[in-house]
Amino acid sequence: MRSFRYWIGSRRVRFADWLAQRRLGPSHPGGSPRALAAGLFSFPEQGATAGDLIACDVVSSWLREIGLEYDVAFAPPFKGGCDWRQVEPSDYSHIIWICGPLGRDTEAFLRLRRRFGSGTRRWIGINLSMTQPVDVWNPFDVLFERDSNRGERADLAFGTEVRSLPVIGLVQVETFAPLFPTRDRQEDARASIRRLAYERPAAVVEIDTRLDVPNAAGLRTAREVETLIGRMDVVVTTRLHGLALALKQGVPAVAVDPVAGGDKITAQARAVDWPCAFAVDEASDEILSAALSFALSDEARARARASAVRGRDSADALREEFVHALALDPTRTGGPS
Repeated sequence: MRSFRYWIGSRRVRFADWLAQRRLGPSHPGGSPRALAAGLFSFPEQGATAGDLIACDVVSSWLREIGLEYDVAFAPPFKGGCDWRQVEPSDYSHIIWICGPLGRDTEAFLRLRRRFGSGTRRWIGINLSMTQPVDVWNPFDVLFERDSNRGERADLAFGTEVRSLPVIGLVQVETFAPLFPTRDRQEDARASIRRLAYERPAAVVEIDTRLDVPNAAGLRTAREVETLIGRMDVVVTTRLHGLALALKQGVPAVAVDPVAGGDKITAQARAVDWPCAFAVDEASDEILSAALSFALSDEARARARASAVRGRDSADALREEFVHALALDPTRTGGPS
């Protein structure tokens, strides 16, 4: 038998070819061929990871490619698919167990095996780390292991393109004693910006800028805070320095000022001519969503860079004023120069 070591390099891999050749083979009691894809993601709290779901996506794409009908068994919190406990076993000609370590004591797999049995149904294992020697225990008709005592293959995660999502930095101000109690709506501001961060598919990174107490993100210095903010595609924030440190590095930001009518955050946005800062009483979900869409655009990134230039120019001008003021201060040690 030819080695399968390099099969991942092509979408039309031997696994798909093998299934295609078998499609019209011995039928199961239900009639036309149909596969059930399952794994740790089919059972609650079994440690399913991003890697398991990516491997399932790869196998699903191969099944679609060869035209074999299939269902995916998902358990909460994963959505879509079917509940393997509710489907009719006789509907499936193939059971495909995908990804993860597997041994005699893997209870999730054993539960599925007990329900679906074998008979004329074919069991396929793919992308598995077999914890027992396969010549001692192998419950599959066909096994494409990731690693076992007989060899290793690259993980199926290599078999799909990375479809990157936006990376959103969420910078929130902690609960504070309000400067303007009658206009304070900080809880509303925090809730609105959090809804915004999680409203769409994105990788959300919660960034804590506090350094006088243990930092929630494990950051230790101001430079670390700035570095992390600078890696974001966009920042959403209720904090003035969430806005300023983002724009300083050309990262667009959407800010909500927790004071009705606006205060220091909206003032800072005006100072550098940045359009996406809103007083909490005008920051509807619709307005914030539109602002986030803009902030993710090339136009917004160019405008953020322009705001960074304005900020640096302002700081340079302030330096000149500051130095001049010190030079004229008669109380300064040594007197005026």
